[in-house]
Amino acid sequence: MNIKELEKKARAYALKNALAHEGHAVPGAVIAALFNEGLKKNEAGKYAKKVSEIVGEINKLLPEEQKKEFEELSKEVSEREVREGLAELPNAKKGVIMRFAPSASGPLHIGHAATACISFLYVKKYGGKFYVRIEDTNPENIYKPAYRMIEQESKWLFDGIAKVIFQSDNMKDYYKYAEKLIKKNAAYVCTCSGDEFREFVKKQQDCPCRKNSVKENQLRWKKMLDRRGYGEGEVVLRFKSSEGGGMNHKNPAMRDFPLARVNLAKHPRQGKKYRVWPLMNLAVAVDDIGQKMTHIIRGKDHRDNAQRQEMIYKVLGKKFPWTGFLGRYKFKDMELSTTKIRQAIEKGKYSGWDDKRLPTIASLKKQGYKPEAFWKFAERVGLSENDKVMDKKEYFELLDSFNK
Repeated sequence: MNIKELEKKARAYALKNALAHEGHAVPGAVIAALFNEGLKKNEAGKYAKKVSEIVGEINKLLPEEQKKEFEELSKEVSEREVREGLAELPNAKKGVIMRFAPSASGPLHIGHAATACISFLYVKKYGGKFYVRIEDTNPENIYKPAYRMIEQESKWLFDGIAKVIFQSDNMKDYYKYAEKLIKKNAAYVCTCSGDEFREFVKKQQDCPCRKNSVKENQLRWKKMLDRRGYGEGEVVLRFKSSEGGGMNHKNPAMRDFPLARVNLAKHPRQGKKYRVWPLMNLAVAVDDIGQKMTHIIRGKDHRDNAQRQEMIYKVLGKKFPWTGFLGRYKFKDMELSTTKIRQAIEKGKYSGWDDKRLPTIASLKKQGYKPEAFWKFAERVGLSENDKVMDKKEYFELLDSFNK
C-alpha cells in the first residue's frame, strides 16, 4: 500500500467512524481499521501523524458533508468486520484484578482518566477487583491534599467500585521482599556513588559491591534500616540482574537497577517512622504480587519498568501478569503537570483545582461532565499503543459528544 492509497483508505475509515459516532472520529479506531487493510504494526508510528491530520479534517465537516463524502469513498472500506468496543483480554473470563496507580503529587486530570478508564472498563466487563493505588513512597514528592482529592475523584469516576489504597501502608511488605531478594542473592547493598555506578553501567563492569556475600548484604541492609546507620546518598539496594548477561545486558536500564534508598524527609502520612523507602520497581512488583494482579495496562513509556518488574517476579518464582501498553496522550495546548498547575494556583492564576479553565477532574465534574463521558472516550480510543495527539478544542468536542 503506497502513501496515497493509505491516505485514501484512512479518510474513508475516518468518515465511517465519524458517522457511527455522532460526527467525531478518533485516530486509534482508524489505525485499527488500517491494520485490517495490511498496515504493519511497526509502520503505525510512521503514519500516525498523517492519520491524526485526516481525522481532524473529517471532524470539522458537517454531518451532511461527511455522509456525502463517505458515499464516494465507501468502496475503500473493507467488508471485514472492524472491532467496536473493547478488545478481549486473554484469560479473563473468570474475572480480572487490575489497578490504576496515580502519584500523590496532585489530583486527577484528563490524562489520568484517559488511561485509567480502560482498566476500569475491563473490570466492569469481566468482573473482579479494581484498585486505585496511590503511589506515595517518595516523601519529597507528595501534595497532601491529593490523598483526599484522589479518593473522592476515584469514587466518582470509577462508579464507586475502586478500592483506594496507599503504598506507604505497605512498608513492611517492601522490607520483607527486599530481605527475600537479598537472601536469594538477587539483591545487594551498594555503597558506590551514583557517578561511579554510572561508569560501571557504561563500561558493562561489575561494581565491587556486586561480589558481596549474602551475609555481608544482610548486615548492610540492617545498617540501612538503623537510625545510626547509613545516611542519605551513601547507599542503595540494587537488584542483581542475571538475565541477558547481568551488567552486560544489551539494555543499560536492566543493569542492576536500584530498589530502595535512604530518605530522611518527613512523610505526610508516616512521619519519621521509616528511613528506607522503596523505589518504583520494588514497590510496584511487591504490590502487584500482594494484590494478585492478573492484568496490567500501562503507558508504553513504562516498558522498561515492566521488564524490570518481570525480572523480580521470576526470581521470586511468581507468574507475571498479562501486560498491555497504551500510547501517550499529547494535549498540544493543555498543561497537565500537577506541579505546574499547583504553582499557578498558588500564584493566583487560578481560583483552585476546580477552576473551569483547568483540565482536572475536579473542574470537569463541577462543570457537569458525567463519568460515562470519560468511559466512552476511553472505549473509543481502545487498547492502542499509538500516541494520540489532540488539541483542547478537539478533545472537548469529542468529550461533549459523549456527555449526553
